[in-house]
Amino acid sequence: MESDSTTISSDATLFTGEAWFDPIEAGLRGRVRDFIEDLIEHELAAALGRGRYERRSAEAVPTVEPDQIAPPLAGHRHGHRSRRIMGSFGAVEIAVPRARMVIPEKGVTAEWRSAALPRYARRTRQVEALIAGAYLAGTNTRRVRRALAALFAGSVSKDIVSRTWRKVKTDWDAWCRRSLAEEDIVRLILDGTVVRVRLDRKATSISLLVVLGVRRDGQKVLLSVRDLSGESEAAWRSVLDDLVARGLQTPEFLIVDGAAGLEKALAALWPTVPTQRCTVHKHRNLLAHAPKRLHEELSADYTDMIYAETAAEVARRRKAFLAKWRLKCRGVADSLEEAGDQLFAFTRLPPSQWKSARTSNAIERLHEEFKRRIKTQTVLPSAETAAMLFWALLASGQITMRKVNGWQTLAQPVDQPIDLAA
Repeated sequence: MESDSTTISSDATLFTGEAWFDPIEAGLRGRVRDFIEDLIEHELAAALGRGRYERRSAEAVPTVEPDQIAPPLAGHRHGHRSRRIMGSFGAVEIAVPRARMVIPEKGVTAEWRSAALPRYARRTRQVEALIAGAYLAGTNTRRVRRALAALFAGSVSKDIVSRTWRKVKTDWDAWCRRSLAEEDIVRLILDGTVVRVRLDRKATSISLLVVLGVRRDGQKVLLSVRDLSGESEAAWRSVLDDLVARGLQTPEFLIVDGAAGLEKALAALWPTVPTQRCTVHKHRNLLAHAPKRLHEELSADYTDMIYAETAAEVARRRKAFLAKWRLKCRGVADSLEEAGDQLFAFTRLPPSQWKSARTSNAIERLHEEFKRRIKTQTVLPSAETAAMLFWALLASGQITMRKVNGWQTLAQPVDQPIDLAA
């Protein structure tokens, strides 16, 4: 089997024959070095007040009294240093001018630093964005290296990809601490998903607890992603307490998947807020209580009940469903009764909102997109990396979220509870 470096080398030279030569591309890349060097030279000239080999004019020298010593110049050049910079144009070697700048208040000089080419910078921001985007698209570090080898002449190693990704952590930390006081959130959708990460050099399953908010204008927004050991009441309570501490106001409606720990945490914090159990999750629970030969009939009855057009019709079909399945399969009826009125909390909303309020599909879609993009990485490097990656997929625009159905009526208050079992 050929080595990884041999594979990358062959990939990089696959399309480099004469038939693929592009004079426009070659001409542009050939001028990149001169452009960068001129840019930095002009920046230094502006800092010194004079160009290369020039002296400062008499008009630029401050007027002083005869008995005073003239102040020193702002600084002086002292050669060049070689720097290698990689951009979308490829990797180039440039000669960066050096200078010593006077610090009058300290009476010393300091090395001049270019703002256009920051210290230790080896890649342009465009390249870092490209590398991070390729990683977020679902490729691991080695595959990013292969994919970009031809463009950057093999200069992208897996370590560069990892370092570029770590730079995202600054934005991630700021996002986790941001205030939520100005967010007009009327609905929360909460759910967790399990991922495999490396902890103490061992593959370990952890839970990502995700909170999705719906603004009053209908736009969905990611509020929190936390990596924790499970979905216990304590774990979910830590997530909710953090949201409240950052200014989140009490929502008007909650959507959950039925996890016991989550329901207990919500009941302790917001006991009066209507909570909707996901109807899709409950459907799966009902099927688990019935023999396979009854699945089609059970699904038809359940769909007729959940998707009835009015709250009164939902109540009528609920009673009929319980009466039928108590006789046919007691476990199915008991499972439906276990959910109680939470399974039908959506009927307290305007009918235009029912489609988006019945289920936690909005957050389940995020889980699916996240899993699809990390399937090439059997185990993620760390728990924090998993949470950061989930957030970055949305922050970078790799995943977008549209407004919820019926958003035009979100300003209407939630109705009082209806006794659907009566």
